[in-house]
Amino acid sequence: MEKVTESIINVGVNDKEITLFEGQYKIRNGMAYNSYLILDEKTAVMDTVDHRVLDTWLSHLTEGLNGREVDYLVVQHMEPDHSGSVKELINRFPKIKIVGSAMTFTMLNQFFGESMQDRAVIVKEGDGLELGSHNLRFFNAPMVHWPEVIVTYEQSENIVFSADGFGKFGTRDAREDWASEAARYYFNICGKYGMQVQALLKKLAGLSISVICPLHGPVLTENLGFYMDKYNVWSSYEPEEAGVLIAYASIYGHTKEAAIKLQEILKNKGEKNVITTDLCRDDMHEAVKDAFCYDRLVLAAASYDGGMFPAMADFLYRLKSKNCQKRRVALIENGSWAPCAGNAMKAYVEEMKNMTLVSPIITIKSAMKSETITELEHLADALM
Repeated sequence: MEKVTESIINVGVNDKEITLFEGQYKIRNGMAYNSYLILDEKTAVMDTVDHRVLDTWLSHLTEGLNGREVDYLVVQHMEPDHSGSVKELINRFPKIKIVGSAMTFTMLNQFFGESMQDRAVIVKEGDGLELGSHNLRFFNAPMVHWPEVIVTYEQSENIVFSADGFGKFGTRDAREDWASEAARYYFNICGKYGMQVQALLKKLAGLSISVICPLHGPVLTENLGFYMDKYNVWSSYEPEEAGVLIAYASIYGHTKEAAIKLQEILKNKGEKNVITTDLCRDDMHEAVKDAFCYDRLVLAAASYDGGMFPAMADFLYRLKSKNCQKRRVALIENGSWAPCAGNAMKAYVEEMKNMTLVSPIITIKSAMKSETITELEHLADALM
């Protein structure tokens, strides 16, 4: 457990055993499932936890309550990593009232197979709930990143309970850079919904905030402007910094060789930030994060089955689905008899918003040659 203030406790759980989140995201340092207990004349629990850590959560909650009942459960987000233990909480506290948006109760029925309308407190934009000295105010945050989401502002202590907003991969005590893992979390999970995140940020801008309590990662208590600024940049799809990501999908190593050579050329020309990622071997979700971080992107792929190598197709599908935009993009294709990856990649990029293609497409026939290096030099100049 972790005390947030004298009357608010994080009774969530640091899950240090999980290695794959949502069935796809590689987890390096576990995952925090946060759940907050507000102690006042009335008690309120802000979200539950994933069922996989139910027993530890119930132990934390029991200790925090110290014999008291739970009067309200506020369900801000219905994804199972936060709502997975709702039924067990109801079983323990049968008089509990559930606070949420109208859609929350539709989803509760879907997940648990029973109506919970008899205990429902349905809240709309700006509605409040008094617990005593603590007064909760609710804001709609649809599609951040599910449609039923609400965000809660506690007015007496200026605390925002931000649902999945401002969350990150990793346990609360993980010794790692917040921004890197928060960015990997944001772009891969919430990245598609920049417009909706911007709308939420505008609502939060009018509040005096001293603490941000997300459902994943550490409670944020200092330098809150830093986190707000990050979210503003990320959700507006602006590049975070100048740099080039060279993402390659290589079969036998020849496309990789060209990608590494371009990286060398760019560095020799003075480009400070140039990184490469092997889409067949490296963390795909890290590559997605890096594509959003830098202002330029080079896609290098072998031709395959009349299109591009599958790892590149997967990467571009993810970028498009997460609404990647406002980047300059260069293309390198490889093919031994009918190079076709270039046009396949070009078609994908042209479907994205505000992407500028750097011409021409560089074509490698099987392996890099001296004339290829000359073309890479010209491409580097065009990217600088």
